[in-house]
Amino acid sequence: MTTVSTHVLDAALGRPAAGMAVILTLPDDSARTATTDADGRVRFEGEVPPGAHTLTFATGPWFAEQDRQTFFPEVDITFTVTAGEHHHVALLLSPFSYTTYRGS
Repeated sequence: MTTVSTHVLDAALGRPAAGMAVILTLPDDSARTATTDADGRVRFEGEVPPGAHTLTFATGPWFAEQDRQTFFPEVDITFTVTAGEHHHVALLLSPFSYTTYRGS
């Protein structure tokens, strides 16, 4: 089965980024939406097709809800999905920087 999940961590505060809206855009431009759970995680349900996908993280609204400034109103991560694999995309976030990597 081909699947996608993500985990968002607030690196500045050292805690999960709970309650952040995330959109997964598939190669056919359809989208699945979700919100990170208390641990900052989302697992998108169901099979996803191979090809280029984009995760869009609503970082601006998330920081604004906490009365914090950010340089990034959103973070887009485009990555390639390979059939038959699980794809976990981690986002380490602070108000003025971020990094990402493929996890497991």
